[in-house]
Amino acid sequence: MHSTSALSFSQATSVPTTNYAFHSHCPLNLRFCGLTTQAFGFSFSTHSASTRLRLSTRAPGHSNKISASPGHNGTPPTSFDYDLIIIGAGVGGHGAALHAVEKGLKTAIIEGDVVGGTCVNRGCVPSKALLAVSGRMRELQSEHHMKALGLQVSAAGYDRQAVADHANNLASKIRSNLTNSMKALGVDILTGFGTIVGPQKVKYGKVGFTDTMVTAKDIIIATGSVPFVPKGIEVDGKTVITSDHALKLEFVPDWIAIVGSGYIGLEFSDVYTALGSEVTFIEALDQLMPGFDPEISKLAQRVLVNPRKIDYHTGVFATKITPARDGKPVIIELTDAKTKEHKDTLEVDAALIATGRAPFTNGLGLENISVVTQRGFVPVDERMRVIDANGNLVPHLYCIGDANGKMMLAHAASAQGISVVEQVTGKDHVLNHLSIPAACFTHPEISMVGLTEPQAREKAEKEGFEVSVAKTSFKANTKALAENESEGLAKLIYRPENGEILGVHIFGLHAADLIHEASNAITLGTRIQDIKFAVHAHPTLSEVLDELFKSAKVKAPASTSSSPVSDPVSA
Repeated sequence: MHSTSALSFSQATSVPTTNYAFHSHCPLNLRFCGLTTQAFGFSFSTHSASTRLRLSTRAPGHSNKISASPGHNGTPPTSFDYDLIIIGAGVGGHGAALHAVEKGLKTAIIEGDVVGGTCVNRGCVPSKALLAVSGRMRELQSEHHMKALGLQVSAAGYDRQAVADHANNLASKIRSNLTNSMKALGVDILTGFGTIVGPQKVKYGKVGFTDTMVTAKDIIIATGSVPFVPKGIEVDGKTVITSDHALKLEFVPDWIAIVGSGYIGLEFSDVYTALGSEVTFIEALDQLMPGFDPEISKLAQRVLVNPRKIDYHTGVFATKITPARDGKPVIIELTDAKTKEHKDTLEVDAALIATGRAPFTNGLGLENISVVTQRGFVPVDERMRVIDANGNLVPHLYCIGDANGKMMLAHAASAQGISVVEQVTGKDHVLNHLSIPAACFTHPEISMVGLTEPQAREKAEKEGFEVSVAKTSFKANTKALAENESEGLAKLIYRPENGEILGVHIFGLHAADLIHEASNAITLGTRIQDIKFAVHAHPTLSEVLDELFKSAKVKAPASTSSSPVSDPVSA
């Protein structure tokens, strides 16, 4: 099997997020590389004052393992309580724990709050419950849509508390499932806040109780992130809120300002407008949705913003936000992003701060192993190995997920955790972040994988290759037309000389589900000229991708054989 081509991109490639003023505090620093093949029959080493890396030759049947010699930050134990300890039981920690057990490692996971982390309890899981409600409300409220399907529906309404309970119940169910799955496999769940006290040593405990010390051959930091609130914004949890508060849906304001037009802001605008709120976006850059592919952003704005009760201010900072009190509304002071002069004052019923997330790494005891965070993020290399203040690898210590800032997505954290487990069990593995998809669950949805068109063209100019673009519309898809949901576009960015997929972006019905054919192709290194031979069921939305790949003009011939792998089964 061949690996994907390395796609090094000099500019940090960002998953779409808000580009508010403080964006530099929470960079999505994505340095991508292709999956590596294992090295056999040779060894190499690089030396530093305290760390030595060696990839050594093993006997047949054994995998190569990268290891680092201890530095001078204490003495590691000679025997261990666990093979692997994971600090943080979110989606990333959970994925790493399950894979570790599968690989035969004695594993413990430390969680100071509740199992599931941000995603399950305060993020992607409860938000999808709210979005499921908003999607149905939006459909029922569209008289034109219902009439086109021959349906007659009386005025749609909702019970706010029942909607909130749906989100909370879903989070509770998934949290219970994650907990039970780890217990069933024998993962020890250690309750308390975890702190690294030295090489391969962790203590954990609750406030007011004696800490417990445990040791492990390898340690993974998976502590996630928290909502980032810029200076000047006062959050009271009632009228000025973060996504943590918004997911509780304690009230539905008549008018809410959303600071930031990335994933979080867009999804909540979908929820609030479906439930009757008016929304005002506040975005620091000159356009909404600045992190998405520009063509997708333009179409999404036309469908998701312009027809709805949404207005927006771009090129401005919300430099001061005061909660509602004493009969006064929420007051928002807007400052011009370029001139830094006062531009406007808004008075609204509520404000949602959707300005991204900050790593949760305080109190981890990183100073005990000479690690200095960079804007709160734990520095790691492409194998998620932690790097200390001197630029050396910290032996047996890894960091995954939001805490390292490479790609702040729950499934990216899980993939990084699985990659780390592969390494500590003897198989070198480098995760190709360009193959990790992302999605925004608006109605319709947005999804993407790889580079945007501007990023691809910049890379092509630097490296000297050609870039081509292919597009298909949902308007030609039978299933989308049957659903009366034909608004949408799929876009393929590729190299015509060899068929390499550089990026795929989709806006339309079930875009979040469709993107995986493209992301898996990137992961496996499959070229467009080969994907063209894949067969898609008719009539399905997957044919949008089928037509997209078939429309690409690739110069290289297909590598697949036209003959079947085995004799066909007789009917």
